[in-house]
Amino acid sequence: MTMLIKGGTVISSTGADLAEVLVDGETIIAVMSPGSEPALSAESAADRVIDAAGKYVIPGGVDAHTHMELPFGGTKASDDFENGTKAAAWGGTTTIIDFAVQSFGQQVRDSLDEWMAKAEGKCAIDYGFHMIIGDVNDASLKEMDTLVDEGITSFKLFMAYPGVFLSDDAQILRAMQQAAGNGSMIMMHAENGIAIDLLAQQAVDRGETAPINHGLVRRAELESEATHRAIMLAKVGASPLYIVHLSASGALEQVTRARNEGANVFAETCPQYLYLSLEDHLGKPGFEGAGYVCSTPLRSKHEPHARDLWTGLRNDNLSVVSTDHCPFCMKDQKELGKDDFRAIPNGIGSVEHRMDLIYQGVVTDELSLPRWVEICATTPARMFGMYPKKGVIQPGSDADIVLYDPSATWSISVDNHHMNMDYSAYEGIEINGKVDTVISRGQVVIENDAYHGKAGDGKYVPRGLSQYLM
Repeated sequence: MTMLIKGGTVISSTGADLAEVLVDGETIIAVMSPGSEPALSAESAADRVIDAAGKYVIPGGVDAHTHMELPFGGTKASDDFENGTKAAAWGGTTTIIDFAVQSFGQQVRDSLDEWMAKAEGKCAIDYGFHMIIGDVNDASLKEMDTLVDEGITSFKLFMAYPGVFLSDDAQILRAMQQAAGNGSMIMMHAENGIAIDLLAQQAVDRGETAPINHGLVRRAELESEATHRAIMLAKVGASPLYIVHLSASGALEQVTRARNEGANVFAETCPQYLYLSLEDHLGKPGFEGAGYVCSTPLRSKHEPHARDLWTGLRNDNLSVVSTDHCPFCMKDQKELGKDDFRAIPNGIGSVEHRMDLIYQGVVTDELSLPRWVEICATTPARMFGMYPKKGVIQPGSDADIVLYDPSATWSISVDNHHMNMDYSAYEGIEINGKVDTVISRGQVVIENDAYHGKAGDGKYVPRGLSQYLM
């Protein structure tokens, strides 16, 4: 069928224009001036006309960092690929990139097949995969080349979680050298995990087991040190580098310095680091702070971390906002660490709220409308080889389109979210603006406060190389 979206303001990464968007099947075929002859002809011939008057028409969001069903600490993330992608659609995200996980001792191919099976036929929106390399060896390095040819063009390594995911500097350098040869992107969890584990053990030995200690031992200095080390290793390995979930001013300084010197270094941050703090959330009384345990951790409100992150988003030293969506329920999951903060599953659920929370930066003049679209849709699509199929409203692109109502107001609550969680990390935050209609590859999946899609609507998207490395 054909669909015409008329009367709205189309927002791109470069500007805002009154325009009408014509969709044929799964694809955008025209973006036209209102009242023009092509627009009038399209309106008379379209199978359906959607009135977007007073609304922003934006490309569907691309969340480049999610963890559906991720095993962690004896449990697994509470959102599976079906429910998690449905929640993403409710929040205006039409594509996710999740992580297939190779743990130590596993084969990369077996791990990828396992994660492909988890997602196949389940996703409500389109999806791709990064590959976590948890065991850097000759076989996994060789598989990196094979996976690039198959559309998995980014690989995540860890400087944290000794004995589970941590790679030493030699392993990291080998993977970076491999990436330099095959054109892929290295993603890095940059925290000094060995030092963190020492501080954590010392805290427990002192009887300091409450959730807030998770943030106290994961010092900002240890994120900055690891970020610097990753940048230097990438320089030696001649590899591009993407720092995930950056949370601290010092780490941002390392990225900014590298970028100013011309390095191929990029970074993302996440909504939790812009809105939540160590004192007010991780430090809630009793065990309530466990709901805010994530890694990297929430930072102190008495230091300029959140302010600096907003500045980094504005000036492009932070290129992307993703969520690191990895939800766990308080009951039976977060409670695993009631006697020891080290056993609390790490993760916060945000996939449904990213577009709204970052739009508040537009409301408060931290960001422009085009920059909102750029960091939430266009840049992640370009960064990870999905552009121009994703991340833009233009002829030939997938018809992933969101109508966003800037006049709506509402509050985030566990009572109105669609993620599989028994609490909301953003409870009570007032939101100006609201997702009105969501179209995924030409299919209306959210409209009139109702979900109209189904499991399996989403397709796997093989990815090309990053456009920032060409």
